[in-house]
Amino acid sequence: MPVINSIAALEEEMTAWRRDFHMHPELAYQETRTAGIVAEKLESWGIEVKRGVGKTGVVGVIHGNGDGPSMGLRADMDALPIDEANDTAWKSQNAGVMHACGHDGHTTMLLGAAKYLAETRNFAGTVNVIFQPAEEGYAGAQAMIDDGLFEDFPCDQVYGLHNWPEMPAGTVAAVKGPIMAAADKFDIKVTGKGAHGAMPHHGVDPVVIGAQIVTAIQSLVSRSTDPMDTAVISTTMFHAGAAYNVIPDEAVLSGTVRTFNPKVQDRIEAGMKTIAAGIAEAMGAAADIDYRRGYPATVNHARETDLASGVAASVVGAENVRDDVTPTMGAEDFSFMLNQKPGCYLWLGQGGGQSSANVHHPLYDFNDKVLPVGASVLARLVEDLQPKR
Repeated sequence: MPVINSIAALEEEMTAWRRDFHMHPELAYQETRTAGIVAEKLESWGIEVKRGVGKTGVVGVIHGNGDGPSMGLRADMDALPIDEANDTAWKSQNAGVMHACGHDGHTTMLLGAAKYLAETRNFAGTVNVIFQPAEEGYAGAQAMIDDGLFEDFPCDQVYGLHNWPEMPAGTVAAVKGPIMAAADKFDIKVTGKGAHGAMPHHGVDPVVIGAQIVTAIQSLVSRSTDPMDTAVISTTMFHAGAAYNVIPDEAVLSGTVRTFNPKVQDRIEAGMKTIAAGIAEAMGAAADIDYRRGYPATVNHARETDLASGVAASVVGAENVRDDVTPTMGAEDFSFMLNQKPGCYLWLGQGGGQSSANVHHPLYDFNDKVLPVGASVLARLVEDLQPKR
């Protein structure tokens, strides 16, 4: 069973929607235009709509034929603070903002699926189409949950779909277990004693101490983490001083930690605090570490992943569904939904389109040719997993 014919017939219309979203990108919790268009389209198709869920989120409720389970399908709507470098007719019209991660495509695919499902109602139970704000670092999924998402719109299972430029167009990845990492942030403030750069013996140099901390915390990955586990510690900022000949009083180190296993995450947080404080104290300084948990790891549930894999195979063919892709250390706030409900986060290949750039790059663009594929997968999830009785 390939791409749904009536969804394939929507390709030109969906492409127009997607390019309009792309031309008018909006940052986290500012998606008022996007959310307004989404809500208007859903309402025009006879779908019940609630606006303002999690500030700027939209939820549409589609009732099938007969009683049955409920499902959530989620797409994200926000863009990134990037100046677009493409020169297409649908280039971003908002300076400093662009859809560099394909959320314009995700929103469009879920709209295409919603239009089809509202017309056919060839399923039992209910499907909640969830258009989420603020995925890019501002936890829009958690905001919707805190705003009563699953109380007001019960979901027995939830599914999401993200484009993946590194996979060929029309392929789908369905991987059990961790698929995307937890993302934490840290700031380490090293307080020493300033001095003349030519007379370091009069001070306590926080730059030297900070440099040793940067090196030492890497041992938490190389020597304190089981080689079969995965972790990344990246110190991405080091701020200290303002003159060539002055040793500053303090240095601030900042960065990110990525893990899949909560126990590894706990050990790294504790280890970073111990190492930073110990090195600083040994060298006559003090270190204060602010470690902040961000998005948890995105972990697919085994049963739902098997179900989603079978559905995807019915659309793209079993030979084009992969369960062997390597999880990424990038993060995704659909993880908050998967921590609440069983489900699966799928990747949809889109390589070979109008852009070869990866996500979060100023030359990235969504491959419009996969819009009917993604919309068909989302629609089939509902029809195959909640068949009409």
